[in-house]
Amino acid sequence: MGKIGMEYQDVVRQITRLVVEALQEQEQLERSTPIGVSNRHIHLDRADMDALFGPGSELTVKKMLGQPGQYAAEETVTIRGPKGELNRVRVLGPLRGETQVEISVADGFVLGVKPPVRESGQLENTPGIEIIGPKGSVKKERGVIAALRHIHMTPDIARRLGYRDGQYVQTRIEGLRGALLCNVLVRVSESYALEMHIDVEEANALGVKTGDRAFFVED
Repeated sequence: MGKIGMEYQDVVRQITRLVVEALQEQEQLERSTPIGVSNRHIHLDRADMDALFGPGSELTVKKMLGQPGQYAAEETVTIRGPKGELNRVRVLGPLRGETQVEISVADGFVLGVKPPVRESGQLENTPGIEIIGPKGSVKKERGVIAALRHIHMTPDIARRLGYRDGQYVQTRIEGLRGALLCNVLVRVSESYALEMHIDVEEANALGVKTGDRAFFVED
């Protein structure tokens, strides 16, 4: 084989390698999810919104979030527990059917409460808290949780991945502080966008930020 033929074969091998690597990278990307890091925040119901910000008050959009229709509001509150308080806790909108406060375990030490790790909306046997706004305050008998890590996805994505609503899966975080995350709850709805939510403590431990990716682990 002449020099030109050998050079041609070398080029073909390089192109083939690049194509295979690109296909592998695309396949890996299709089995991953963007990460959304969640700091402490609060969801309010209509009655508590009225008590804290005034009757008929409405939330003001500060920034849209990763999930369709969800946003961080300009409004903030103070939350007070038996030992201490946290100021400027962001309200997320829109309003919900029941007030829910999502904090980290470390926040619980400051407040003097022990937030159980729960799926959003699962508020039975959770601690209460005092919430203070510019127009008034409310004392809640329950509603404080540390959010269970979870992944939002559409039914189409769930079918492609072979997942179902309510299933627990594993994801892999890459990087210097990478790890395997177990017990990640799958939540499926047409109204969702693909995104895995972890709290700020988990993000700091893993060395990740919003927009980084987690990779689904095959069973």
